[in-house]
Amino acid sequence: MHPPACAKMRRTLWGQCVLSIILPAKNEAVALAALLPALREAQPDAEIIVSDDGSIDATAALCAGHGVVRVGTPYSMGNGAAIKRGARAARGDVLVFMDADGQHDPADIPRLVAKLDEGYDMVVGARGWDDQAGVGRGVANTFYNWLASKMTGHRVADLTSGFRAARADKFREFIHLLPNGFSYPTTSTMAFFRSAYPVAYVPIKAAERVGKSHIRPLRDGVRFLLIIFKIATLYAPLKLFAPTAVAFFVLGWAYWAYTFIGFHRLSLISAALWSASVIIFLIGLVSEQITSLTYRRDG
Repeated sequence: MHPPACAKMRRTLWGQCVLSIILPAKNEAVALAALLPALREAQPDAEIIVSDDGSIDATAALCAGHGVVRVGTPYSMGNGAAIKRGARAARGDVLVFMDADGQHDPADIPRLVAKLDEGYDMVVGARGWDDQAGVGRGVANTFYNWLASKMTGHRVADLTSGFRAARADKFREFIHLLPNGFSYPTTSTMAFFRSAYPVAYVPIKAAERVGKSHIRPLRDGVRFLLIIFKIATLYAPLKLFAPTAVAFFVLGWAYWAYTFIGFHRLSLISAALWSASVIIFLIGLVSEQITSLTYRRDG
């Protein structure tokens, strides 16, 4: 049985449990000006941490003015890096991650945290189709959710949502796996599934962000494509490599049949495809062992 996850959320740093709210921020002073007082009003006893990713606006002054903790760096290292800094600095038993751009409603925090008391180790705020930032992002996220669901065997309602609550001790187990870029939600979700830590989803409504998005379609589009491979390699590499190996093997036989019937010879291309299928399968086996070692806990 898990201990209660601060369901009432009224305990202080000297009590049994602390709720830490972590906001990764890069030049989000406009949104933070409204978000920080709303958070303080909604969660007066929570520890609020703004993880400043090299902001050059008034973020530091806002944090000082509202009495919230600020951890930051002199230059930008990425959203995931900010998440890691915030998680390391947090003193809470439960960590709540929110975007600093005003999309997430502080009123949803109790719903996420209360779900932890049902035995879950991570609870994710799941957006609907109407809350996606454009049709392209919506289609991509739908595909990611489908692929992750197939890989894990569990329903994944929102793989890339940045609004989530997690038990601090569980989340910190995977800090070394988190990338410095934008795909920390994917990595943390798949890591929890891989380690048999239960994950739940709570529907939320996401507002339109305040200010300009830091995501650049051309640069980050390639990174988001890599998420597809990360989903597989983080959870079960053989589920990616084995079908690929089979496809190369079948393609080799198909090309052999074509050349044998048409030209009565064995093509070197068929031999190359067969060899590639064996190599891909062996790489999958090695990757599976590496993944198992990555998630092994000695303590």
